[in-house]
Amino acid sequence: MAPLVRGNERTLQRLTSGTDCTSLQSRILVGLLRLFRVKKRMASAGAVQHRVRRLALRPVLFGPTGLGRGVEVTRKDVAGWPIYHTAPAAHCEGCNIVVFLHGGGYINEIVRAHWRIVGYFTRTAEVRCIVPIYPLAPHNTAEEVVPAMGELLRKILQDAGAVKVTVVGNSAGAALGLAAAQWLRDRGHTQPSRLVLISPGGDFSVSRPEQVPIAARDPVNDIPGVREVGRLFAGDFDIAHPYVSPLNGDFRGLAPIIIFSGTLDLFYPDCVDMAAKASAAGVAVELHLKQGQPHNYAGMPTPEGREARTTILRSVA
Repeated sequence: MAPLVRGNERTLQRLTSGTDCTSLQSRILVGLLRLFRVKKRMASAGAVQHRVRRLALRPVLFGPTGLGRGVEVTRKDVAGWPIYHTAPAAHCEGCNIVVFLHGGGYINEIVRAHWRIVGYFTRTAEVRCIVPIYPLAPHNTAEEVVPAMGELLRKILQDAGAVKVTVVGNSAGAALGLAAAQWLRDRGHTQPSRLVLISPGGDFSVSRPEQVPIAARDPVNDIPGVREVGRLFAGDFDIAHPYVSPLNGDFRGLAPIIIFSGTLDLFYPDCVDMAAKASAAGVAVELHLKQGQPHNYAGMPTPEGREARTTILRSVA
C-alpha cells in the first residue's frame, strides 16, 4: 500500500501494521453497510440537518443497554452531564479505569453497540468504565464541550491516584478525547496513561484531494456530511480549530497513543498524519491500519475487530 502523506513514508512504514488479507466476515459486513445505505445519513449537509431536526423532535434514550451480565452500573451527574460508572460484579477495588467517549458525529447519542463495548471491557479486562454523556451539537459546541471534557478528565485523573486511567474514544469521541488531552497539556495537568483512538476524525474540513476517491469507497461516511457535523460542532470557531480538528493541534507532551483505522475509512489519511505528528513530537504511538476495513472496524464482529479489541484490552488492563 503506497503511503498517502508526502514526507511521512518512513513513519507510515514503521507504524503501520495489519495490512493482511481482509476476512470474509469483514467483506460481508462492508457489503451489508452498502446494501442498507448507511452512508446516506452523511451524503449531504441537508441529510445531517434533517437528522438533527428529527433528534430534536424525538430524542434518543442514552441509558445503558446491552451491557450484559456481570456488570454493575451507577449514574453520577457532574455539572449537568450524566456520567455512568460500570464495574465488574466481583470486587473491583483498585481496578484500572477506562473513560469511554462514544462516537456519533457530535449529533448522535451513545447507542447499544457502544454499551456492548463498555460491557466487554468491564467484564473481560476487569476495569471500571466511566462513560460521560456529553451534550451534542448544534446546541453545544466545541467551545464549551472540549474544556468541560478536559475538566472532567482532570478530576477523574486527580481522584484516581495511582490507578491507571485510559481514555478510549471512537470516531467523534476519539477526536474529542484527543482535543481534551491537548487542553489538559496546555494547562499543565496530568495526562491519562494512554489514549486509544478508534477511527478518529482528525480534520473535519476533509480537504485532502486523496480523500475524494476514499469517500467513494467508504461505506459509512461521506465528505459533505462530515463537513456539516464539523461545522455544527465548531459553532463560532473555524472548523480548523484544534478543538474541532485536533490533528491541527500540538502533540508534544501527550500520553502514549494507539490509533485504529482502515483503508475504507474517509479519515484514514488523518490517522496516518496523526501518528506521524505524534512520533515527531516524541510521543509513543502505534498505528494499526487495516486493509479493507471501514470506519470503527475495531468495534465490529469480525476477526479484525476482535484482534483490535484484544490489543485494546492489553493496553487498558
